[in-house]
Formats: sequence, structure tokens, C-alpha cells
Amino acid sequence: MTSNIVIIIIVTSLATYLSRFLGVVSAEKIKETSKMFRWFNCLAYSTLAALISRIVIFPSGSLQETDYSVRFIIVFLSILVFYLTKKNLVYPTIFSAIMLSIFSSAL
Repeated sequence: MTSNIVIIIIVTSLATYLSRFLGVVSAEKIKETSKMFRWFNCLAYSTLAALISRIVIFPSGSLQETDYSVRFIIVFLSILVFYLTKKNLVYPTIFSAIMLSIFSSAL
């Protein structure tokens, strides 16, 4: 069992770092204004939006115990914090974690 876990960690690490290495190597030749780069950028953002929506609408684990209204209020407030902090991602992330823990323990 332990050797299988080590093999899985090695294989997944190789897959992760190989793709990152290839991205670094090929990044010099890619223009940020090209249509292909914009398409991949849109694809990445849409995938991220879909994952966040899935977590908010169909959560699993302890987030499933919180009410929908609480989740949507926290998302709305986190977006507000995001724009108030000049599009900084750290503050809304910390804010949402703190607010979720407060609301889930209070309710």
C-alpha cells in the first residue's frame, strides 16, 4: 500500500511539473495579444467560474450544511471586497473563509 502511494505521488508530480516546465519553455514564443492566447485565457477563466459555481451551488462536506442564502451573501460580499481592494485576491479569500466560519458556527 505504501509503495503504491509513493508511485502515485511520483507520477502525478511528474505530470504536474512536466506541463509547467513545457509552459515555461514555450512561453517565450507566445504573444499575449494572439487569438490563441486569448482563447486559452477565456477557457481558464470559464473553467474557474464553473468550479466556483459548482462549489457554491452544489457543495460537499461541511459547506453543504450552510444555507444557500448565506453562501450567496458571502459570495456577493467577497466580490465587493475584491473591487474595494483594487482587485486583490487575498483579502476576499480570507474574508470569505472567516465569514463562512462565523456564519456556520452561528447558525
